[in-house]
Amino acid sequence: MRGKYENKYQKVGGSDGEEQMWSIWTEPKFAIGQRCVFIQTHHGNVLWDCITNLDKETVDFIKQKGGLKAIVISHPHYYTTHLEWAQAFDCPVYLASDDKEWIRREDRQSRRKFIEATSQQIIPGVTAIKVGGHFPGSLVLLWNKKLLIADSFVTTPSALYHVDRLPGTTSYAFMWAIPNMIPLPPVELHKMWQAIRPHEFHSTHGAFIGQDVRDEKVKDRVLGSMKIQTRAMGWEKHALLEERLP
Repeated sequence: MRGKYENKYQKVGGSDGEEQMWSIWTEPKFAIGQRCVFIQTHHGNVLWDCITNLDKETVDFIKQKGGLKAIVISHPHYYTTHLEWAQAFDCPVYLASDDKEWIRREDRQSRRKFIEATSQQIIPGVTAIKVGGHFPGSLVLLWNKKLLIADSFVTTPSALYHVDRLPGTTSYAFMWAIPNMIPLPPVELHKMWQAIRPHEFHSTHGAFIGQDVRDEKVKDRVLGSMKIQTRAMGWEKHALLEERLP
């Protein structure tokens, strides 16, 4: 990377285990400015998603906290320098097999591991779930009832308001192309819901700093947002609209 860039680190905050989650991002803003999330668990540490800049300070920061057991990347937009990260921490990097066509670099050290199933345990307590949609293999990551969603689910500004939410207030958008504002159709939303339906979560954590939604009813808000989007596209009858929480 040309120019003077440095990575910043900040605890995600909140409580109930969030003190074991660190946001890592680059300043000045590089590319779209996403964060990766460093998760400390009793079974080892996992990095969710990837940023381009990997400097000595970041390597030292993570190694001082026990290094990495694995890296999991949500979708090809964040593949970036994943092989350099995997080499620096001597760990595998997990990608969805559905998105192999977007890989352009040779993996000479065999770091990549491909997720074939709808869900796969990465280490005990940490599970990657393939929801598709944004990309055929788009992933989310579940740990300790926290769902890390990248932009598989796009956190909307209204998601951060929890009081006196009016009917029709959405918390998430589900997009095929975010810059072009092209939404996903109901058939894809229904597949996404079926993938996460069996799993319990009480918070979501999006692709950027501040996109942390904490609500015991957040799973209901995901389904509700899918229904709002479906109706907004003109659908009054669809199997998704009949879905209920398990």
